[in-house]
Amino acid sequence: MMNTQETQINWNAELRSQLEWHWTNQLRPRLTEMTDEEYFWEPVAGCWNVRPRGHGTAPVAAGGGAYTIDFAIPEPEPAPVTTIAWRLGHLIVGVFGARNASHFDGPAVDYETHDYAATAAEALDQLDAGYNCWIDGVTRLGHDGLTEKCGPAEGQFADWSMAALVLHIHREVIHHGAEIALLRDLYAWRHA
Repeated sequence: MMNTQETQINWNAELRSQLEWHWTNQLRPRLTEMTDEEYFWEPVAGCWNVRPRGHGTAPVAAGGGAYTIDFAIPEPEPAPVTTIAWRLGHLIVGVFGARNASHFDGPAVDYETHDYAATAAEALDQLDAGYNCWIDGVTRLGHDGLTEKCGPAEGQFADWSMAALVLHIHREVIHHGAEIALLRDLYAWRHA
């Protein structure tokens, strides 16, 4: 029989490794050398995008700077196709940003006041900052922090464990990262 002390798993390291591996080996390398044209590219008519203020096409255009993000509440059925810029904005604000602010002392951020990136390079800098804050925060949770409840910052999910939130955020990054990778492939082959 195995000694239980020998088989103890470091769950914090395992959860971090799920996203760190994906980030380092798949997602982040797929985002290198993205052009501004590609960042804003609309593969079909009616896309939601990040646009210069005053040029939004959706029912709501939110943002605190020179660029805004398209959206609607409630979201239409079917939801519009979203661009790389929109998906990066979602990862930066709604996935990493809000959770970093709520749980890891990151700066306050929301869709209405965020300064959306005007270039692909700026968006990737914002994404990297969000990812780094997230991974550092998850690391600081240690084992015990993973078992604590998320609390009121997560609204209806307040009773979730922090481990459940970590898994959720990682699924979101992997999911939206795959969408962005597909858009990059479509962009590269658009004239073939």
